[in-house]
Amino acid sequence: MDLFYIVDLAGVFVFAISGALAAREKKLDLFGVFIIAFVTGLGGGTLRDMMMGRTPVFWMQAPIYVGMIFGGTFFAIIFRKKMHYLRKSLLLFDTIGIAFFSIIGTEIALSFSYDLHPIIVISIAAMSACFGGVIRDILCNEIPIIFHKEIYATPCVTGSLVYLGLREINLFDDYISSFIAIAFIIAFRLFAIKRSLELPKIN
Repeated sequence: MDLFYIVDLAGVFVFAISGALAAREKKLDLFGVFIIAFVTGLGGGTLRDMMMGRTPVFWMQAPIYVGMIFGGTFFAIIFRKKMHYLRKSLLLFDTIGIAFFSIIGTEIALSFSYDLHPIIVISIAAMSACFGGVIRDILCNEIPIIFHKEIYATPCVTGSLVYLGLREINLFDDYISSFIAIAFIIAFRLFAIKRSLELPKIN
């Protein structure tokens, strides 16, 4: 099985957990929890595929993605009592999700039939990673994290850039480069949160 496919499935799974945790914090019913998990796990990739003309979108061609949504949702429900610090759990799974989807988005953009400019590739990567969280936050009546407070999209952009740079110098194979970039994104965002780093605000 292709490693990027596994990473893609893992990203959907952890983002589904992120969505389910956010929905549980808002005290939604079971159906509401599943819907939030669904749009969080598949929203970014759906927008990416539609903008690139990759239709039917990826999860319509492979029901296993919907299965990962069910799995992530029930994982969050079953282990809810183990996740005492809900916001910390949400933050962790959300961070892992954006790291996975940033690199998957980059790889899919690179494999597109038309040669895309690196800026477009990075934009698609960031959109793939962040848009599911944007939908989640809007449906949960929150201002999306990407628009305020924590550094969110910046790790996705820089992580995608790291992956492109590693591919360009060809020091490692693509799989190793992807894991280096994923680890970079996770470390970057967690460091930014720990240090309370923020982008400048316009007053």
